[in-house]
Amino acid sequence: MNAQFKKGILELVVLISVTKRDMYGYELVSEVSEVIDVNEGTIYPLLKRLTNEHYFETYLKESTEGPPRKYYHLTQAGREYTESLKADWESFYAKVDEFIKENS
Repeated sequence: MNAQFKKGILELVVLISVTKRDMYGYELVSEVSEVIDVNEGTIYPLLKRLTNEHYFETYLKESTEGPPRKYYHLTQAGREYTESLKADWESFYAKVDEFIKENS
């Protein structure tokens, strides 16, 4: 997949993933990787930025497999932002899809 396409949609995919349930970083990387080929070095800075922008809250939860894990929880502001991005994506996708069909 084109790197610019991935970069443009990654934030929305991450936000939608966390709307279903709170997730820890590696779990999120694994889920997002099923849709977009990404690595931890791409996801963690995005999680930090979204947390700093108050779209996520974090908390630690004990793990049976090592140290406590940092979980990401979508805030109300994060839910609203996600819905806004989804609307933007749907409008953008529809316009581009229509353009492609008309010009192919």
